[in-house]
Amino acid sequence: MTVEEREQKAGELFKAGYNCCQAVAMTFADVIGLPEDEIARLASGFGGGMGRMREVCGTVSAMTMVAGAMIPANDVNDKAAKTANYALVQEMAGEFKQLNGSIICRELLGLSKPEGTPVPSDRNQEYYKKRPCGELCLLAAGIIARKLKIEN
Repeated sequence: MTVEEREQKAGELFKAGYNCCQAVAMTFADVIGLPEDEIARLASGFGGGMGRMREVCGTVSAMTMVAGAMIPANDVNDKAAKTANYALVQEMAGEFKQLNGSIICRELLGLSKPEGTPVPSDRNQEYYKKRPCGELCLLAAGIIARKLKIEN
């Protein structure tokens, strides 16, 4: 898949109703090595900045998940792998932050504090007008896709 195709898919998944983390992570099911429905299940709690607490943006959480597939650090004794994985996470999150000013959901949304409710917002025209989430999904997918091209 091209960078543009990955970006488009992430945007389409978000518009279909998946949260930011799901939309981006599912776009890289081939890299993660799991079916999209399984990724959607695993990433479900990362929407809204982790359970709608408005902390780390779900797109950044998805980048972190994909980084784990790109540079696995699953051997607890492999310090070099863990270092390489963390470096990749920091690099991708750093690029995201440089482009957006933050990796924190509430800051990206211009909120002074979380809404204080776990109830997700209705997905309607007003929602899509006032939220940058769809664009952030495209951006995060592009960062990952470009990094994949460099790594492979």
